[in-house]
Amino acid sequence: MTGYRLRQAINRVMLGLCYFSAAAAIVALAVILGYIAFKGFSAINFEFLVSLPQPVGETGGGVANAIVGTTILVALAGALGIPVGLMAGIFLAEFAGRRLGGMVRFTADVLFGVPSIVTGIFVYTMLVVRMGGFSALSGGLALGLMMIPIIARTAEEALRLVPASLREAGLALGVRQWRVIMSIVLPGALPGVVTGVVLGIARVAGETAPLLFTAFGNRLWYQGLDQPIAALPLQIYRYAISPYTDWQTQAWGAAFLLVVMVLLTSIVARIMTGRRSWRF
Repeated sequence: MTGYRLRQAINRVMLGLCYFSAAAAIVALAVILGYIAFKGFSAINFEFLVSLPQPVGETGGGVANAIVGTTILVALAGALGIPVGLMAGIFLAEFAGRRLGGMVRFTADVLFGVPSIVTGIFVYTMLVVRMGGFSALSGGLALGLMMIPIIARTAEEALRLVPASLREAGLALGVRQWRVIMSIVLPGALPGVVTGVVLGIARVAGETAPLLFTAFGNRLWYQGLDQPIAALPLQIYRYAISPYTDWQTQAWGAAFLLVVMVLLTSIVARIMTGRRSWRF
């Protein structure tokens, strides 16, 4: 009986530590989001959302060009990162052997751990220098490279959670393997795959360091894929380190707006994955 009571006591202690850790994480997140909302909500208004930045000494202005630029950069990153990451995840879950799969997983893990500024320098050397200038294309490429390992590893784990009996049932009916994956396995793993995509978007949407070497930013509207482009993280960084109170307030407002954009993306993704009528 003593041993049983000891195990119960240990179980209660460990369960309490788990609850405490979960609560600490939630409280920390709530404090950060609450402080950003407190500092930035006052800067949000219609002019802030639809206006271009004003020169030094002029009051007002907004981040409309940065909103458009962030949307374009994330779309470019998704066009590269989502297909490549998803196909890599499918390969790891469905086709890779132990040796080749281990190499791909190790590569993805290393790529995930590479500092974002190193990715920016790499794209700067390989693309910006060759193109002769900063551009939206190079910024999207840098962010896309950062998305690939996140989506690949998350997709692999989500696909592995689909019961093997579903695959075997499809193959037993004479369905080709690629069709089994697209019509049975992938829809079954869709919530987990979308979670990985949302994590990838959330990761790259707030990155500043790689954009300093690639997109660089500007104070105008989108000029083309081969031209510098504005982005919310760049504007937040430049306004936050400025000595002007008005710019610092706008930096908080842009930070709050960026958080809201990521949150809305997550909510929309959850609503879409809640529908069970997906077919490929």
